[in-house]
Parts: sequence; structure tokens; C-alpha cells
Amino acid sequence: KKEEKKEEAKPADNEKSKIDGNTKSDGAEPSEKTKERECPDHLRPWVDDCIRRLETILVNPAAFITQLMHMNEVVNVLQAITPIIMEEGSLAECEAPCKVVGDIHGQFVHMHMLFDLIGRVPQERMMFLGDYVDRGPHSIEVVIYLFCLKIRYPSRIVLLRGNHETPAVNKIYGFYAELCNKFGYPGIGLWYDFQSVFNRLPLAGLISKKVLCMHGGLSPDLPNLDIIRGIVRPCEPLDKGLLIDLLWSDPTNKGEGWFHSIRGISYMFGKAVVAHFCEKTGVDLIIRAHQVVQDGYEFMGGRKLITVFSAPNYCNQFSNAAAVVCIDAELKVSFQQMAVPLQPGSRAKPAPVIAADPNEPKVQPALRKDYRSNPVAAPQAAAPAPAAPPTPA
Repeated sequence: KKEEKKEEAKPADNEKSKIDGNTKSDGAEPSEKTKERECPDHLRPWVDDCIRRLETILVNPAAFITQLMHMNEVVNVLQAITPIIMEEGSLAECEAPCKVVGDIHGQFVHMHMLFDLIGRVPQERMMFLGDYVDRGPHSIEVVIYLFCLKIRYPSRIVLLRGNHETPAVNKIYGFYAELCNKFGYPGIGLWYDFQSVFNRLPLAGLISKKVLCMHGGLSPDLPNLDIIRGIVRPCEPLDKGLLIDLLWSDPTNKGEGWFHSIRGISYMFGKAVVAHFCEKTGVDLIIRAHQVVQDGYEFMGGRKLITVFSAPNYCNQFSNAAAVVCIDAELKVSFQQMAVPLQPGSRAKPAPVIAADPNEPKVQPALRKDYRSNPVAAPQAAAPAPAAPPTPA
């Protein structure tokens, strides 16, 4: 008797996305790098202990990393994570379900309050869109904690690069000064070590081949996703081009096409640019961070683009909530949101609208936690870092 050959069941070519039914593809084959990876056995006890020690900051928010880890350990973390992030592509790929997190900006306590709401790695897969450092009091602690999670659970967390993970920015807006204040003169060398890792972080992420994520936004130099895949790392964005745009560009509701950015760097892009890019590449949704928004999330008109921001009460200048975008296994989108009390005497104001269509109804969060109604339940973060020159997120 001849053996019968069994064919594996393949999804139908015309199976529609749950977001908007777009079925086109950029032709890329599924990446082997989406396979589950494990932390080496010899690293697990040490990394688990680093994570445990850093979490003691939640009990004592006045504690800093120098009280919890020796500088040599920080260097060891940077060395351990380098090959792990280089195993991923410049376009890091993962599968849904996944939770997408925006800017953190050194707000370690608030980040953990958010984790208490949305869940934690490894139970949840998360993609972070950059801007881990600057502004807040615990930039080093935030980025080392996330690096430790990446070492321990490499397939459960994706760390993208933000515009503040560049030397020109984080030397001015707090990270360099924090390293020098906490580690003294050796902090200067440590700053260069961090830049070496930042230069290797992926520039964008792709969830289930349909949801494109980056820190900033689109670029005129981005005709397809293979352009991102082809970026050679380590790399350092200069003053213009694809790398700068992925980290710096912004959406706008003031027009349909491309415009020079009010930041003085990169571009602003309208709804028509987003629609054309999605049609051409087969992407159903773009999620980016980079700008503070009052609800922690905001749709651009047409609902093809979401801005997400995860640092509540940003710089104590805004009264914004923090949020994450939740992509479930069927690629359905929902939001989880957290609001925390302002510091006493704060004159924070609501964050401005970025690119939302004023005629489009707001999407309500699926889960919301408002600590402002019960401030006692909200842990207090340490005082913010000294003021730096003003700049957008």
C-alpha cells in the first residue's frame, strides 16, 4: 500500500484581516526570527536577580540603580543584550496577540503601575516603541529593566528605537546627566556603551505581517517594508533620510500629503499618505508613539494610524493619561488606559490634538484605571529630573 501524503492546512489567500479587509502583501516570506527563543540557562538566575532587585524601587521610589547594581553588572547587561537584539531584523517581527507600549521616558514607577493594569512579560507579549530614557528620574533603571526582560524572555518583548535613543538627543535631555550624577566620572564611558546598544535596536516592528510599528512615522523613502529589512545595524541616524523619518516624522490633519515638519527635522504626513502606504504594502494599521496625546492614544482620520503614549502626566507639564494598544489573536484593536494624580501645585495642561479627525467619534478604552479618584492607591514616583531645554516628545 502506498502511504497517503497529508498536506498541511494553509490559510486561504482571500482570508480578510479583522481590521479592514486589506489582503495585499509586500511579498516577504515569514521570518524564521519570529520563532520562540529562550534565555541561556547560565544567564537565568543572574537576570532574574537583576529584575528582582530593580523592582525594589517600587517599594522605595527614592532608590537608584547604584544602590541595586554595580556598574560592572550594568555593562554585563549591555553586553548580554547586544547579540540578542542583533538576532532580530531591523524590522523586528512577532505574532499577535501583542500589546504595544509608547513612550516611557524614565517613569519607572508609572511603568510598573501600567504593567499592573495591562499584564507583564512573559504572560503578555509586548512591543515597546522607544523613548525609554530622558525627562524622568529613572531613565537608567527603565532601560536596564527592559533590557533584562529582553535577555530573560527574548521572544516575549520587542524593543524598538526611539528618537531619544540617539546620542544627539539623550546627551541634552537628561540621560547623559543622569549617568554622570549616579555613576560619577565613569558614567561618561557608560553613556558610550549605551549608545552602542541603542545603535543596534530595531527601527520598526511588524505584528502578524499586518500591523506596522515604529517610534516616529512614515518616510518618502519607504516604498516597501523590505527597505527597513535592509537597514544595516549598527547605525546612527544623521540629519535626514529614512532612519530620521522612522524616529522623527509626525502625522497631521492639516493636509493630505507631505509637509516640512514644525520640529525642523523630518516631515509631517497626511491621511492620503497613510492610505497609499497601507494599500501599497498590505499593512492594515500603523502604530507609532513620539507625541503626547491626552487620552494616551489617538486615531488619525480613517483609522489607519494610531498614536500611543505611555508616560502619564508627561514632564508634569501635561495632564495626559497613559495607554497601550492591544492587538488580539484575530488582529482586533482595543485600548487600556491609566490616569494618575498630578503632583501638588502642578500647572499641567491638557495635551493638544495631534492628527485626529474632529468629526470622528472617540474610541473608548476597553479597560481604564483612574488613580486620580483614589490617590492613596497610586505609588508616588520620585521627583522629576531637572528641567531640560523644551522639545516635543
